[in-house]
Amino acid sequence: MSDAYKGLRPAPARGLRMLPEGTFANEVAIVTGGGSGIGKGIAAEFGRLGGAVAIASRDPDKRARGVAAVEDAGGRAIGVQLDVRNPEAVSACFDEVEERLGPVTQLINNAAGNLAGASEDFSLNAWRAVTSIVLDGTWICSTEFARRRIGDGIGGAILNIGATYSWTGGPGTSPSAAAKAGVTNLTQSLAVEWAPYDIRVNCIAPGLFPHADRAAHLRFADGDDLANRQPALRTGEVHELGWAAAYLCSDYAAFCSGHTFVLDGANWLRRSLRMPVFEPVRSWLPPKREKSG
Repeated sequence: MSDAYKGLRPAPARGLRMLPEGTFANEVAIVTGGGSGIGKGIAAEFGRLGGAVAIASRDPDKRARGVAAVEDAGGRAIGVQLDVRNPEAVSACFDEVEERLGPVTQLINNAAGNLAGASEDFSLNAWRAVTSIVLDGTWICSTEFARRRIGDGIGGAILNIGATYSWTGGPGTSPSAAAKAGVTNLTQSLAVEWAPYDIRVNCIAPGLFPHADRAAHLRFADGDDLANRQPALRTGEVHELGWAAAYLCSDYAAFCSGHTFVLDGANWLRRSLRMPVFEPVRSWLPPKREKSG
């Protein structure tokens, strides 16, 4: 590529605050799936800004890593067991967090699941394994949050983690794409319903943010030139996503609700008259394993 192309400038270093120190003082956030990847990055930024953070996850090791990330950033955190698919577990999680930290004023619906495969190979159970976490879990957690904050009049902010294939479709990941499309629509519906109660609902659609916690079946191969697949000529830094999440949940975005903020260096918009080479789904998936017996 020509030396004339520099791409988008790098982000400021991790650890710097985008918002004033103490922006989330006296605030309490639950981050579902906050023990790994982008959820952990978001949780750390909330802690850096003075918030108390609950890392909600089924995995105790991930909970511990999320708590450590928040504490390393100078914040206060606890780990809480949570399966977002279970309404009783969600209610118990909120009870525990509010008993230990106080009323939850920010909810980050980050817990997710994904499967790579051809749609005709997915079973109904595989479909539900993804959609029950991504869409059902987002609705269950959000409505639990809203009932509590409507009841006490405190208000607050919800941030959902979406995806740009909400609009384009996701060949090879159809359960996730369909569920994320539902999350985008749910964001808009709930923003209208709950604005009178001072509850804002927004969404972030991240681009490519490589991190060590990415699931093995969704990782790129070593040596893949990821930067040159992006108009920005670089990939995202997880702490950039943390800054965006913090802004959308802060009072500095008090008039922003129902919005999906795409953070991907313009990548999802890059189709043009020179279309990228088409790859049939099965050409990039692992070989299909035959059933034994």
